[in-house]
Amino acid sequence: MELSWLSWLYAAVAQVIIWIHTGFSTFLNPDGGLTWALTIITLTVFMRVLIFPLFLKQMRSSRKMQELAPKVAELRKRYKNDKQRMNQEVMALYQGAGANPLGGCLPILAQFPIFISMFTVLQAMANGEPKWGMTQELVDSARKAHIFGAPLPANFFMSSADIEGFDAGVVQTKVVLAIFVAISSLTTFLTVRQSVTRSMAQMPDNPMAQQQKILMYISPLFAFFSLNFPLGLILYWVTTNVWTLGQQHWFYSRHPMPEFDAKGNVVPAKPKPGLLGKIRGTTPEEQAPPPPPEPKIIRQQPSRQPRSKRTGSKKS
Repeated sequence: MELSWLSWLYAAVAQVIIWIHTGFSTFLNPDGGLTWALTIITLTVFMRVLIFPLFLKQMRSSRKMQELAPKVAELRKRYKNDKQRMNQEVMALYQGAGANPLGGCLPILAQFPIFISMFTVLQAMANGEPKWGMTQELVDSARKAHIFGAPLPANFFMSSADIEGFDAGVVQTKVVLAIFVAISSLTTFLTVRQSVTRSMAQMPDNPMAQQQKILMYISPLFAFFSLNFPLGLILYWVTTNVWTLGQQHWFYSRHPMPEFDAKGNVVPAKPKPGLLGKIRGTTPEEQAPPPPPEPKIIRQQPSRQPRSKRTGSKKS
């Protein structure tokens, strides 16, 4: 189903696909599966780079909320019999510190229209419909492309006759699609687990902990809805999950969970070594700049007095 208010985004996605595919076609087979796989992967990375500032805003907001966790726990304990007052005090605390509990929704909201646009454009290509500036030649090229023997526009529930119409084996196509969906499910689970594990470690008494655990194990099941998606869209979803995993690991390694003193104040925590530091075998202490040298202590020697001024001296 096309959304008229997203027509401009459909045209933008289609134009970027044309540019990327044209670039790879200069040294690869335009109809090859590798060319189209690289086109979709590059498009995904380009889209994620565009919304990277939203990711940073989300993570910084989440970190502020983690730093406020002891104070929030204290407010919950103080107003445990008055939930309305407790919610008011917690929201006032968040607003005063500049933390936004809904900040984590920004990247998801930004990805949603992109996902819809990708789905609509790839679905049109799968149906052989040249739209939004795409030529019939480009659409036919995508329909000819195979990734590991599976047609790019094929989905798991496509009939045998339709799959054979793409000059592809039915069993091989379904196996490849099932493997990609399984990878999509696994990467979805790892992405959610990475975030939930950190949240639960920071706030073990969080009343939403049980719901987060349930979400962590249910979220991979949503990936199986992609069995009805074209292979090209599943490849997009796998790529964006892998990107999210690496992005979160990069941020968490440089911004470890905050530590607190006895009064609940934040204590600066040392960052963990990144992937490059682990390969080199260096530690954060080795990577940190050396401390400034201590100032030299200059001892002043007493000046020698003339003989006439010395104690007990006599004039000759």
